[in-house]
Amino acid sequence: MANIDIRRPHDRSPQQARAAVERVAAKIAAKFGIRHAWNGDELDFHGSGVRGRIVLAPRQVHLTASLGFPVSMFRNSIESEIHDYLDREFG
Repeated sequence: MANIDIRRPHDRSPQQARAAVERVAAKIAAKFGIRHAWNGDELDFHGSGVRGRIVLAPRQVHLTASLGFPVSMFRNSIESEIHDYLDREFG
């Protein structure tokens, strides 16, 4: 099993940050076939071989994910794409 742990600072309002996280989640869902749902300021996601969370704090976005064995072989490319999505929205 492999883990991904990414933090990004931001200076957006809560509404703007939430909308940006939603766009990131939609891109991840389209690319990797995950489902997601908000639980307060946390967006939980899961799919075949992946489970994670995006926590939206006032000045930071924190994404964590656990990848099952088959998916973990692609950890570097998955993490790179997530970095790209976060950079586009919060960079």
